[in-house]
Amino acid sequence: MEKKKRTMAWYVVVLLIVSCASPVRSDGSDHKYKAGDPVPLYANKVGPFHNPSETYRFFDLPFCAPAHVMEKKEALGEVLNGDRLVSAPYKLDFMYDKDSEIVCKKKLSKEEVAQFRSAVAKDYYFQMYYDDLPIWGFLGKVDKEGKSDPSEYKYYLFKHLHFEIFYNNDRVIEINARTDPNALVDITEDKEVDVEFMYSVKWKETKTPFDKRMEKYSQSSSLPHHLEIHWFSIINSCVTVLLLTGFLATILMRVLKNDFVKYAHDEEAADDQEETGWKYIHGDVFRYPNYKSVLAAALGSGTQLFTLTIFIFLLSLVGVFYPYNRGALFTALVVIYALTSGIAGYTASAFYCQLEGTNWVRNLLLTGGLFCGPLFLTFCFLNSVAIAYSATAALPFGTIVVIFLIWALVTSPLLVLGGIAGKNSKAEFQAPCRTTKYPREIPPLPWYRGTLPQMAMAGFLPFSAIYIELYYIFASVWGHRIYTIYSILFIVFIILIIVTAFITVALTYFQLAAEDHEWWWRAFLCGGSTGLFIYGYCLYYYYARSDMSGFMQTSFFFGYMACICYGFFLMLGTVGFRAALFFVRHIYRSIKCE
Repeated sequence: MEKKKRTMAWYVVVLLIVSCASPVRSDGSDHKYKAGDPVPLYANKVGPFHNPSETYRFFDLPFCAPAHVMEKKEALGEVLNGDRLVSAPYKLDFMYDKDSEIVCKKKLSKEEVAQFRSAVAKDYYFQMYYDDLPIWGFLGKVDKEGKSDPSEYKYYLFKHLHFEIFYNNDRVIEINARTDPNALVDITEDKEVDVEFMYSVKWKETKTPFDKRMEKYSQSSSLPHHLEIHWFSIINSCVTVLLLTGFLATILMRVLKNDFVKYAHDEEAADDQEETGWKYIHGDVFRYPNYKSVLAAALGSGTQLFTLTIFIFLLSLVGVFYPYNRGALFTALVVIYALTSGIAGYTASAFYCQLEGTNWVRNLLLTGGLFCGPLFLTFCFLNSVAIAYSATAALPFGTIVVIFLIWALVTSPLLVLGGIAGKNSKAEFQAPCRTTKYPREIPPLPWYRGTLPQMAMAGFLPFSAIYIELYYIFASVWGHRIYTIYSILFIVFIILIIVTAFITVALTYFQLAAEDHEWWWRAFLCGGSTGLFIYGYCLYYYYARSDMSGFMQTSFFFGYMACICYGFFLMLGTVGFRAALFFVRHIYRSIKCE
């Protein structure tokens, strides 16, 4: 039975890897067509343009529906992305033009008119996929010209859709959809309306090769003008931050050099001379911290998230996440997080045992729940909100079961195996100095040397390195822009890691120089404080840079951004702590401490 379970677990792992790797570079459908062949067209979703999380099924609005609505089978990432593809009522056969083809004639009831009017007032858009190429369009328009009172506005529904499709030999290359501005239906009043929904199709030949057909969707983010400004902004920000970092590093190295010379001179002088500064607390600096189980769990989770981020960058740099590779990013996140849980277990258990911890099982449970726990509670609340709104963001029961099975059959076993390996690693904590039996009293320090002011100082410099790039990322994740310049993002990430490590080291030195030996948690909190700054930027972006509104969109934005920023806090806290630990070991190894 045990063998069967292990076989099942490995089968799930292989299945996940294949599902993640399968969309590496298909650039959509790879079908070849002949004249008159049916080409798949799927209607996806509708929703307010300014609320990207608030989307609904296409036929939740009273559109013309085909006789049999067929649902397309979707991968895990597509479902997590809120995609719900169904067969569309339009027939766009390959190289077959149509002129004012009637989809259906429909009498809209008062309720349906009110439903459409509400959608038009909220700037609803629709999204479809034709041969895996995305199509967008708006449902209608609001006539506000010359009217100051909103009660005088006129609401119109578009009833004629024109498709312009480009082909190269036997492949579909591009599709555009536009509405006829003259074919309008007045839906201002609550009364029954007769509507004749129509569409036209025009095929045109193009020389664009099939493997270049996705490039137009990334052009907006990589146009020479935009790209030049983007690069200039990033380089300007990074040069400023690196110059400041280099300036502080030079000062720190000179101060350290003077300390080493001074302590070496003191050792040659009288033995009864009193020690001062960071050497004075050599007997306390490696005293194990309070709540060491929580610290070890945080380091384990942070290391896992750092590994996850590196893998995501590698996949993005090799072209896995090309524009509109639906759900590839979400699939990769779920799969890689599951497969890297062993790293979290190993790191947490090994460090906890180095700190002479005994209850490693409890530590392992804490490691497993430290990030997943808040994420699960947030998901439960937001999924309930989505269900109440009948939005596509609400995950189907089957998808929730799949995620639970991934957690039960992959994440948890790998976490336990990693924990056992970490416990049995027998590595010792390398402390260059002996720890005294009783801790020294920490001298009274000014307010600005407290934890919160130090966190504020530590988080500001790394945040200033990524501030400019955050706008582009937010506009992509919480808007309709497409982010494709992953090379810039990777450079910014490397600078973020370097600056976080350095600023934590610098603040740790100043703390030790003030004879405050409780640096363990301070180093982690100062390293992770950038996550709090990013969450502060969320407030600015929501109120100043976006037009999002409504309870669902607000709760989704702040709920999921809280989880992302918490993940950044754990990851950067781990980077800061590791840098500080390396630094502290180095300086105390360089002097003679008895």
